[in-house]
Amino acid sequence: MLKGISPLLSPELLKVLAEMGHGDEIVIGDANFAAQSLGQRVVRCDGLGGVELLDAILSLLPLDTFVETPVNLMQVVPGTLDADPPIWQDFAATVDKHQKNVHIGQVERFAFYDRARKAYACVSTSERALYACIILKKGVV
Repeated sequence: MLKGISPLLSPELLKVLAEMGHGDEIVIGDANFAAQSLGQRVVRCDGLGGVELLDAILSLLPLDTFVETPVNLMQVVPGTLDADPPIWQDFAATVDKHQKNVHIGQVERFAFYDRARKAYACVSTSERALYACIILKKGVV
């Protein structure tokens, strides 16, 4: 246990966050996300939800200020939901808590998968909310 670091961040996840460089991406996937088949490196965070893990990660990870959307969500497949997924508001509030005026983009489902394949790491959570997958692009300290 370390002072000032969320206990939700496992040693393995802390190592991944520290190894990432400027411009590297990390995916936080929900319980339905195929992290094991898509990710180059996969960190399992069983029992954790997406919002609480996002909060813990953003307490350490700066977001890239050199790109328009350093945070991206998996776009809703047309016809599956009548409105934006409720968790998106929680994601936006969490991002805003750590870094103001961040634009959050949306990536089409299969393009999201392509980015996940290229991401530095994928984090697998137990989040059960629909469309609770998010990509973060690391910035500089």
